[in-house]
Amino acid sequence: MNNQVKISIVVPVYNVEKYLKRCLDSLVNQTLKDIEIICVNDGSKDNSLNILEEYAKKDNRIVILNQKNAGLSAARNTGMEIAKGEYIGFVDSDDWVDLDFFEKLYIAAKNNDCDIAVADFIREHPTKKKKRLNITKEEIFEKPEDKYLACKTYREGCVWNKIYRTEFLKRIDLKFVVGMYYEDRDFTARSLFYSKKLITVPDTYYRYFVNPKSIVKKGINVIQNDHYILVRQQVLDFIIKNKINVPDGLYKAETKSFKIFGKKLFTIKESTKSKYIFLFGKINIFKWKKKD
Repeated sequence: MNNQVKISIVVPVYNVEKYLKRCLDSLVNQTLKDIEIICVNDGSKDNSLNILEEYAKKDNRIVILNQKNAGLSAARNTGMEIAKGEYIGFVDSDDWVDLDFFEKLYIAAKNNDCDIAVADFIREHPTKKKKRLNITKEEIFEKPEDKYLACKTYREGCVWNKIYRTEFLKRIDLKFVVGMYYEDRDFTARSLFYSKKLITVPDTYYRYFVNPKSIVKKGINVIQNDHYILVRQQVLDFIIKNKINVPDGLYKAETKSFKIFGKKLFTIKESTKSKYIFLFGKINIFKWKKKD
């Protein structure tokens, strides 16, 4: 008997009682019914688990996994391990999706034999909303650099506005780095490179909620800042190593900084072919070509 569903949706859950019902409502009411919703309770201390159990009683497509708090990457990996779907998607528990989101992505990916389908997303802020990719048509990309530019991975290295063929992720043995902030960027860079085909899907949206209490919004601490720099270096190294022909200067990574009284005075950043000096880490004052 084949128990495979069309899409496994992995939802890491940690102390989101205020927003969780909104997220789950958008998933259980998807127009694509042949899905499983894998909710990984990552050691929540609030009412999140009770909410999950309440929804699971009403919808047998919801699977609840409990684990000690290990972070977003570990929770996603846990969900991926048991996923039965032909494709896998990721939704953060304080976000939500349009009701036709997964149906449109699945149909586009399936009909065109694509490893990845990507939709636009809207940054939901209390005072403003903004589209981030501006996808206007269904289009297939096969070259790595085209896939990178279509997804704007230099700025939007996120995983949750996409679905991934499960067999493809298993074949390349791709997982999230546990304990790492901004882990999406490395996962995205690798998945786009190794995928055979990616398709863009217009007219449906992932709703990214700007949660002021999110772990990446609570004032960037030293570890988070170090991880941000490290991940950008990893992505740039991956691009250079695999000779992905992206525009020079689009992907920059900090390689050295000079501080005075704890504040950055000058920062050196590298791109694929050039180096840059930034004043106060932001103002570009000099650029020169790297030696081959």
